[in-house]
Amino acid sequence: MNEPGDIGDFLRSRRARIRPGDVGLPGHGRRRVPGLRREEVAQLAGVSVDYYIRLEQGRGSSVSDAVLDAVARVLRLDETERTYLRAVARPAPGGRRAQDGRAPAPQVRAGLRLLLDTIDRAPAFVLGRRMDVLAWNALGDALLGFSALAPEERNMPRQVFLAPAARELYPQWPAVAAETVAYLRLDAGAHPRDPRLASLIGELSLASEDFRRLWADHQVRAKTYGTKRMRHPVAGDLVLPYETLSVAGDSDQALVVYTPEPGSVTEERLRLLGSWAAAPR
Repeated sequence: MNEPGDIGDFLRSRRARIRPGDVGLPGHGRRRVPGLRREEVAQLAGVSVDYYIRLEQGRGSSVSDAVLDAVARVLRLDETERTYLRAVARPAPGGRRAQDGRAPAPQVRAGLRLLLDTIDRAPAFVLGRRMDVLAWNALGDALLGFSALAPEERNMPRQVFLAPAARELYPQWPAVAAETVAYLRLDAGAHPRDPRLASLIGELSLASEDFRRLWADHQVRAKTYGTKRMRHPVAGDLVLPYETLSVAGDSDQALVVYTPEPGSVTEERLRLLGSWAAAPR
């Protein structure tokens, strides 16, 4: 979770990937750390070494946007990484709302559920905090089997890392696992001191060596769009572009829609999957 050490680990991992020569510094001689030294980042960002060290130690809660932007520029952070840096550098007091674990269960408003049901030719579902799956349409259920899962199992990281069939479902499982962890860490940056998220991370860390390794990499990434490949036990091989849309009025929810190419083999197989799922057993 977002303890003071998190920002230090994140900044150290980003320093390590920048070669001195990339920023005009001499790269010869012995270096005790890979990438840039703290002193070099401070110099290039135009701040004192002591100030930058305090930032890495999690003691920079009053750091300005200008300083964070300068550090981000030196470390060549992308926009998602910049957002994460701001969140972990200046966590809101007490975290975001409902961080004490007593919050009511998140609700998907009726209009959004109706929208899900009108999407009948593409799998779709709503993600909430911690990548919990909150609602889905019929084809999304046929594809990923949400209704057959216990409520606590309707969580994408749990399914990716703990479900026995996950590596068969995702032929490109290492890539899926990496992007799942990167998106979960982005959520952790925006919601510090969330006990349910801490519990999820602890559970996955104990159960999965792959999760522990990926979590330690401190990668952060938004899942706005992309392509998933699946090997479904009924439908077979599927190529599924997806779009992730923010839900207006609830920043903690997102609508994910898989959008198969019109006329493709995947579209036909999804149509057959929908008919199979709807048929009486």
